[in-house]
This record gives sequence, C-alpha cells and structure tokens, in this order.
Amino acid sequence: MAWTPSASDGIARKAPWVSHRQPLQAVAVPLSNVVENTDGFTSTRNTIQNPKTVTAKSKLAIEDEWISTLDYDGFGKEVTQLGKQLLKEGGPDDTNHLRKIIKWRNLAAFAGIATMWMKPNIFTVAALSTWTYASWTMIAHHTCHGGYNRLAGPANANKFHSRKFAIGSVKQRMKDWLDWIQPEAWNVEHNRLHHYRLNELEDPDLVQRNLEFVRENTSLPMWLKYAKVFAFMPIWKWYYYAPNTFKELQIAKWKAESGQQDLPANIDTTQALTIRTLFRPKNESERFLVNMIQPARFFSAVVAPFFLARFVLLPLPLLVLPSTVFYQNALFNLITAELMTNVHSFLTIVTNHAGEDLYTFDDAVKPRTSSFYVRQIVGSANYQCGSDAVDFAQGFLNYQVEHHVWPDLSMLQYQRGAPRLKALCEKYGVPYVQEYIWERTRKTLRIMVGKTTMRSFPTEYEPAKDKA
Repeated sequence: MAWTPSASDGIARKAPWVSHRQPLQAVAVPLSNVVENTDGFTSTRNTIQNPKTVTAKSKLAIEDEWISTLDYDGFGKEVTQLGKQLLKEGGPDDTNHLRKIIKWRNLAAFAGIATMWMKPNIFTVAALSTWTYASWTMIAHHTCHGGYNRLAGPANANKFHSRKFAIGSVKQRMKDWLDWIQPEAWNVEHNRLHHYRLNELEDPDLVQRNLEFVRENTSLPMWLKYAKVFAFMPIWKWYYYAPNTFKELQIAKWKAESGQQDLPANIDTTQALTIRTLFRPKNESERFLVNMIQPARFFSAVVAPFFLARFVLLPLPLLVLPSTVFYQNALFNLITAELMTNVHSFLTIVTNHAGEDLYTFDDAVKPRTSSFYVRQIVGSANYQCGSDAVDFAQGFLNYQVEHHVWPDLSMLQYQRGAPRLKALCEKYGVPYVQEYIWERTRKTLRIMVGKTTMRSFPTEYEPAKDKA
C-alpha cells in the first residue's frame, strides 16, 4: 500500500533554519562517482546539479559582510599550496610522533588494567578512560583518514594504512581498534559523509538537525532540555553513534547491491537512529531503516565484540581469586571509565561544529575547491592548541579546522600547520574560530536546547565553478 509522509511522521521535513532553494541530492565523494568502500564493495552516488541558477544575491548581515569581499581564488590557491607543503614536510618525525602517542596510550592502558581490581578510584578510572579515548580519537581517527598511509614501506607492510587498519574481521578490530563503532561504518559515516557534507542537511553529524526533537519541543521547560542533553553525554557513543554509523554503512551496501541510487521517496535517511529506534521505530521510514540494519546483526557484529572483550573477558580472570570483591571493583572501574570516556569524547567531538558563530549550508560544493576550504573553516572550531600534552588531552581534535581542510594529514602536521592556516585566514578575512573547550561546550549546549541557532551561509556568493 502506498504511504505518504505526513507532518506527524516527522519525515522529509525542511529544517526551519535551512533555506533550501532546491532539493538536496547526494554528492560524489571522491570526485569520481564510483566509490570504493573499505570492505571491498563499490557503489555510485548521484551528483548535485548546480542549484545556483539565480544571480540575485541576498543582503548580508553585518557578521557576514566578509563574504562579499573574499578573494576565493587567491585564498583557495594559498590553502592548496600550504597543504602540499605540509605533505612534503611529513616524514620520520610523523612516525616518531605517532609512536609517542601510542606509547602514552599504552601506558594508560597498562596502568588502568593493572589497578582495575583495586577499590574504585579516580586514577584507575582516568587511566582506563584515556586508553579508550586515545585509541579512538588519535590513533584510529587519523589512521582511518589516511594520515599515516605515507609511512615508509609498502601499504601491506604498514599496519597504520587506512585500507588495512581495524577492518575486515573482528580479529583485526581487536588487534587495532576495538570500540562500540564498527570501523567500516565509521569510514562511511564520518570520513565521507560528515567530512564532505559538513553542516549541510546531509551531514549525519549535524547537531542542530539531530537535536530538533529537543530544540522544537515547546512543552519541555528549559531545565529539562538541559537535563536530557546532560543525560545523553555519558552514553552517546553506544546509544547514538554506533547504530547511526552502522545505518550509513548499510545504506551504502543497499545501494551497491540493489543497483539503485536512491531509497524510496518516503524514507528520510537524514534522521538519526538510536538504540531506542531499533526497538521502537515510530514511523514507516524508521521501520524501513531498522529492517535494513537488522538489530540482531547490529548487536552481534558491532556491539557484542567490544562489550564481551571489555566488560566480560577482561575482568574475568579475577573470578579465580578467593573473594569476588576484586572482580566487582574491576567491573565498577570499567563501567565508570566507559561513562567518563563518553563525556570526554562528547566534549571534544560533538562541540567541533556547533555554535551560533558557525555556519550551515544549503547546497554542496566540490571537494578541494576554494568554497570547500572556506566551508570547512567557518563550519568548524578549534580549541586551545600547542603542546603534545595539551593536544593529547583533547584527542588532537583541537585542530578541527585544519583536519577538515586537509583530512589526511598526520597529527604532527596539524600541530605545525595550524598557525600558518590561521595566518592565511587573517590575511583574507576568513573567520577562524578558536576558543577554550568549555566555551565551545556552552555554545553547543545552547544550540542543542534551542536557545541559539547557527548562521546560514549565503551560498549564492560562492563561485559557480565550485558547485557540485
């Protein structure tokens, strides 16, 4: 029976903060319309036809006046040259720096595991939390982006190559990076969709869109909205991120296997899926996506390996001791560390692209164009930067501007390139947002509860040649 979405279903609704001149379609990433995925299958994506056929330009707000005078060509050329220079500067220093970060991660893991039997204490919890946090935000994150593909030696001999690291089997996940997130799913959702559709409606990590159910709920008092957001922080990785990344992987596979580029018209692929959705889909669109994911497969393939390894097998040897108190202590420390890791990663990840001083976009542009570079910069925020200790504490996610402009650089090159990119932005008048993480958290929370709204970028001012 045919089904037509209604307002009550919440499907295919136009966000009130986005002005769509024409419907969005999928953009091809990379530039070829053939996408080779990390697990070997290929698929094609549609490209957007240039929607900017109208030459009229909107009147700019005072804070947007810099856009009308920006030398896009000059800025794009210099950003491209700087990126190439940073690539050339890579070498043994990058390898040594990665080894240093891995050493710090391993020390945290050793300290946490060696003391997890002890009475619950902040030292053990912080060490276990840092182990998980560093494995994801620094080692896995930058490796999966290809930041270390150029390490000496052939690709098949480089364990930190993006086409080898953590993918292909549970055994490889356990060896390289075991977490609630399936690496293949992360590569699709984060490396492609988020990075190349940043702050567009198709960005799966667009906080403002994903929190509409809180922002637009007029029946909730403000204190309860904040309470819901704070309750989300300690569980967000497994509750939201694990199923949502897996959803994007399954959509990509469905397109490849079916030969169809678009899902049925009544299916809203931009809606975020959570653990709750898997058990209680609210509408036809959610039921379709849940059926595609197959909850049993999700829990067995994505969630179970990390759950069993971390919370069952790791503390299990302590049960041979005469008293079970050591096992109970270990379990408490491990669970508390998991909650801490979620909060830590929320503060350094979710806050990267949200705030009333950052922009959303209503169409797509080609990767590595001048407009693309500008969007990555004005849609991202940096935190305090500088020393390895400061950067390690923030997962090297404090270089979010540089990371989005050049996704495949090493952590060390972001550290070296940040002052130079900031200087280029000052030269051309492009806003470069850098604040302490607590201020970025405050601004993100205000977006989440609906107190503020992000700026809408006047994309008609962008060069037509940059449009996807």
